[in-house]
Amino acid sequence: MQTNQESQSSLERRIDMSVPMAAIDQEVATRLKRMARSVKMPGFRPGKVPMKIVEQTHGAQARSEAIGAAVEKAFVEQVREQNLRVAGYPRIEPKQAEGEGSSEALEFTAVFEVYPEIVPAELKDSEIERPVLEVGDAEVDKTLDVLRKQRTTFEAADKAAESGDRVSIDFTGRKDGEVFEGGQAQDFPFVLGAGAMLKDFEDAVGGLKVGESKTFDMTFPEDYHAANLAGQTVQFEVTLKKVEAPRLPEVDADFARAMGVADGDVAKLREEVKTNLEREVKRRIQAKVKEQVMEALLAANPIEVPKALVEAEAQQLAENAKRDLEARGMKTKDIPVNASWFMDQAVRRVKLGLIMAELVKAKELHAKPEQIRALVEEMAQSYEDPAELVRWYYAQPERLAQAEAVVIEDNVVAWAVAEAKTTDKAVSFDELMGNAA
Repeated sequence: MQTNQESQSSLERRIDMSVPMAAIDQEVATRLKRMARSVKMPGFRPGKVPMKIVEQTHGAQARSEAIGAAVEKAFVEQVREQNLRVAGYPRIEPKQAEGEGSSEALEFTAVFEVYPEIVPAELKDSEIERPVLEVGDAEVDKTLDVLRKQRTTFEAADKAAESGDRVSIDFTGRKDGEVFEGGQAQDFPFVLGAGAMLKDFEDAVGGLKVGESKTFDMTFPEDYHAANLAGQTVQFEVTLKKVEAPRLPEVDADFARAMGVADGDVAKLREEVKTNLEREVKRRIQAKVKEQVMEALLAANPIEVPKALVEAEAQQLAENAKRDLEARGMKTKDIPVNASWFMDQAVRRVKLGLIMAELVKAKELHAKPEQIRALVEEMAQSYEDPAELVRWYYAQPERLAQAEAVVIEDNVVAWAVAEAKTTDKAVSFDELMGNAA
């Protein structure tokens, strides 16, 4: 076997190879003899078919397999000898058309990519801002208010309709004097200020009392979903049929029991809310820090990645998207999900995967058993039976591997935070939770 390696780019490699035809012919003969032991043919007992007939019927298959095995062997030997880390699968190209070239050797070229050489950079010049928030009574009160609003009830009220009230109306909408499709309804309910209706419509209803009517003009937005109404001015006639004022439940024993505190102890409810908030705050802070760490790693380690890995990752992301759509009850056979849509995300994921893998080896950031156990137990705390979830994770290695991956990622983040210029920044509850105006 003869070889000659050429580099076309920083990651692509081309290796020219030749395998003696005599070696291939010998392998073909060996394979035909093996086939002859079991080949079946009418008129002959198994294993007694003449070799000439076996060669006529199975010769092409034997030669194809022999060539494939010879090419694979030659490629593997060269990769091992030159200590190359192959990414993806090689593309094999014949060096001459069939019937051309030397009859003494099979010449071909293997085209493939290799993994990039990565020496993880330090992050001493990177800046990371770590959010800081201590959960106190104010944060517990805000969360309880959200829970109360989720359980809002409405009571009939003898007053003018205002924001927050649930109203029932009859309305008729006309365009150029004609009632348009979807422009008429009776006893139609909605909550003023909730955004279910266009703001101009809600503003016109606000201030009305039961039994009162109002006629007004309204212009639909240019980007309105109904094309026949987008940008059009219509006239509405509205009659208010009912006003119901919102009533939020008191934070009392009944409310506590409704939230799962069996004995109705409000203090226990507040403590549970605080514990859950602290867990959520911790998760969100970790997510924001992690995002900054990932960006810092990408900025400090500019690398080229193998196209084969990116294409495989994009295909996997496309498959995940399909499964997600199917889980939502959609038929994906009618929905084209193209891997090309995910290429940018795939490039980022492959880069981070390669960088972090080298960083874990270089800095010994592997997951320790006790770290994995601690993570699983922490995740289990939000379940009714924590021990059951722990057993579920440890029942199968694949599940535990997911927890291990999270721990490794956390170890990388912890290393980066210690390595970089990390500063703490106090943030508000609404800012961290994404509710800031």
